[in-house]
Amino acid sequence: MQQYIGYYRVSTRGQGKSGLGLEAQRTAVRNFLKGKQATEIDSFTEVESGKKFDRPILRQAIDKCKQTGSKLLVAKLDRLSRNAKFLFTLKDELEDAGIGFTIADMPEANTLVLGFMASLAQYEAELISTRTKEGLTEAKRKGKKIGSPQNLTKEARQKALSTIRDKARSDVDTRKAFHFIQPRREQGWSYAKIASALNKEGYRTRNNKLFFPSQTRRVFMRYLDVNNYTLIKSTNE
Repeated sequence: MQQYIGYYRVSTRGQGKSGLGLEAQRTAVRNFLKGKQATEIDSFTEVESGKKFDRPILRQAIDKCKQTGSKLLVAKLDRLSRNAKFLFTLKDELEDAGIGFTIADMPEANTLVLGFMASLAQYEAELISTRTKEGLTEAKRKGKKIGSPQNLTKEARQKALSTIRDKARSDVDTRKAFHFIQPRREQGWSYAKIASALNKEGYRTRNNKLFFPSQTRRVFMRYLDVNNYTLIKSTNE
């Protein structure tokens, strides 16, 4: 029987005391375990902002996984964090420790998918920030009254995301770099290792700079069909 250690997080003490948010997480976990040869042998609940990196309760949950040979189980990915750096660090730690990881509402995901989703979260965060600043600057130039960045519609964000990806895909050097990156990612190479290899082979970014892990990750992501999480086929020129 598969054993799990549950990790639950709420952002405020009010949510923790009232059960708001927490009960929904527990329900998701119960639904996931239902009908499976699996059990939650212990659980840990943390009251902390998802932006905080210091998570003593999460640390306890991971230690418990190590002690019992259990998998870490969360209801949703955002209960860990929406911060890419945090998620990448956690992914590497779990892999190094040989700890399995399961998201109740996305059980097919694994640590590799966790890394990809962290990349996607980072990319979209950077995109939204850039487009928000550009939009505000243009609005100010036209003398418009500035509102909240949250007023940007989902459609507008998706359109901006598509535009940036299309621009990257049209760049020959970027495509060549992608075809270098893709097979190595499939072999499990880290972005840091791939970036080093790109530089040694003479690859450069669109601005003729050396590759760093973050740029390597962005090039890889821009050739992904985000809706289906599958690689987009393109001609290697």
